[in-house]
Amino acid sequence: MTQQTSADQQQKLALQFLEETFGTHHGIYLDKGTSFLETLDSVSAEAASERATAGTASIAAHVRHVVFYMDVIQRSLRGEELGKVNWREIWENDQPVSRDAWIAQVAALRAEFAKVLQMLNDPDNWKREDAFGEFMAIAVHSAYHLGAIRQALAVIRERASRPLSA
Repeated sequence: MTQQTSADQQQKLALQFLEETFGTHHGIYLDKGTSFLETLDSVSAEAASERATAGTASIAAHVRHVVFYMDVIQRSLRGEELGKVNWREIWENDQPVSRDAWIAQVAALRAEFAKVLQMLNDPDNWKREDAFGEFMAIAVHSAYHLGAIRQALAVIRERASRPLSA
């Protein structure tokens, strides 16, 4: 096996994991209809603003974090100096979102995902030794937040279905 074939295989695998995480079912680890973007299609701004419990973040905060994370990883892949990254800011400033803000957040996630795919398909990005790890980190980290969002949604929807007590 040549080194180029190995890089091609890594690129294909990273693409499949990223696609599965965000929207295209390949049968790797998600059930059909449960990807990040498919999940968010059914979430209202009101639900996105809620927290499953007092000690957890809102769905909107998870989405903002994933967009931020993908941006930071892309900057790293481009070799940009990252400086000090404030990973806590989004969690510390978790606020409810309006309908328009929620639509914009989901659009931002779609846009960042498109940028990641563009980077993944650029052969120059595969010259970096850590490219495979960086692209897989986006898939795995985003999948973690997808799981947190799906769990939060289950709690939020169950709570909403309970009759109000008198």
